Amino acid sequence: MKRTEVKQVINSKYPGPTPESLESPSPGSSPGPDLSSSPGPGPGPQVCEVFHRAVELIGRRWTGAVIQVMLSGAARFSEIRAAIPGISDRLLAERLKELEEELVLSREVEDGRPPQVFYHLTEKGRALSPVIDSISQWAHSWSENRG
Repeated sequence: MKRTEVKQVINSKYPGPTPESLESPSPGSSPGPDLSSSPGPGPGPQVCEVFHRAVELIGRRWTGAVIQVMLSGAARFSEIRAAIPGISDRLLAERLKELEEELVLSREVEDGRPPQVFYHLTEKGRALSPVIDSISQWAHSWSENRG
């Protein structure tokens, strides 16, 4: 799937701001996305529950790194662990299980002695590629300008 097709799929399933909505606000309007239609108690704008769940999933410690490593081709537990310095076996296993439960990756066990386990990103997981790329670009841009 080409990058433009991935963006179209993501935009059709998770509509975000349009180019027009990112332009300067007209007089009397408020800047930023309109959150007023999002459900939630109390007055004022509320964070969209779908957005919040997605951010919480990919924002968990090590999850972004696991996805980034898997986007680059790592498929075995040992390959993923070796590519992420500092992650423990227990935490990596926990993150892989969470991502499997959320259908971001699939787990495949091949018969043999010993059995071999492979992890593969699903279409949902591969759709995170532009998100991870954007975060990476943002991180490099701001880490260079910290001064």
